[in-house]
Amino acid sequence: MSSNIQQPSASHVALWMELSRPFTLVAPALGVVSGAITAAGAHPRDPWTPELFINMGIGALMAAVLNAASNALNQIYDLEIDRINKPGRPLTSGRMTMREAWIFTIVMYVIALTLAWLVSPGGRHECFWIVVVATVATFIYSCPPLRTKQRGIWANITIAIPRGVLLKVAGWSCVKTVFGLEPWFIGSIFGLFLLGAATTKDFADMEGDAKGGCRSLPILYGVRRTAWMISPSFVLPFLLISYGAFAGILTGNFYLLQSLSLFMTLYGAYVCYLMLRRPEELAIDANHVSLAHMYRMMFVAQVGFAVAYLL
Repeated sequence: MSSNIQQPSASHVALWMELSRPFTLVAPALGVVSGAITAAGAHPRDPWTPELFINMGIGALMAAVLNAASNALNQIYDLEIDRINKPGRPLTSGRMTMREAWIFTIVMYVIALTLAWLVSPGGRHECFWIVVVATVATFIYSCPPLRTKQRGIWANITIAIPRGVLLKVAGWSCVKTVFGLEPWFIGSIFGLFLLGAATTKDFADMEGDAKGGCRSLPILYGVRRTAWMISPSFVLPFLLISYGAFAGILTGNFYLLQSLSLFMTLYGAYVCYLMLRRPEELAIDANHVSLAHMYRMMFVAQVGFAVAYLL
């Protein structure tokens, strides 16, 4: 007896993967894992139990799925902009319909929220409520009438909060309660970094953003001035690691935290040098080295925190 239910083809799965932008999904998953390890190693230390590993794994998957949903939502509302900036994407190339994109987006958000609800150490559902707030932030960023993507610094704020601050706190919530200063202090370091560093993706998209009504910082202030404006975000947040360790706010290994602070500060200064020596290249090179270094800095900082709290 034949079934009328159509199974998704390999081409459909490939399109869904492309819509989710899989290379961007590793960073949020790593952020949750790093946050969970940091929480486990924070005073008082938690034993490494099967429940901890399960919650951490579910949380990491949740972060990746939520980011896929956010990426798809952004492409839905950026259709006209992407026709100029990213013509090869599934929607702009006509390989995927708007209805298919919406179905994928809604399913991904539902899965992410369901996974977040399953993360409940000690019966707490703090991760779920953090993800609810992060989900709302992604809609505020992409969707009218607010659509902060069109509103200068507000675009950066609505990226920095969910992808910087809340990501680390969500990872922490996989192990410990978030009602305390330490997780929010750590999250603020990453949030302040992204507050400026997120703009590195906007330089090469200026033409499409301008035609689509997006008033990004490079469009508002010009390439050179914007490069100088965002430079402090590559350096100053990482000095807070040193301060937090000295002040007793951060309870990981003191010397490893100081080393991480020094390394990230020097790394950030180097990226500033790359941006500021020839800032006009930021608007010409779609894959400018500063954008790649932004992702690498996030990776190194996430791993650095995990190591400092493991040892």
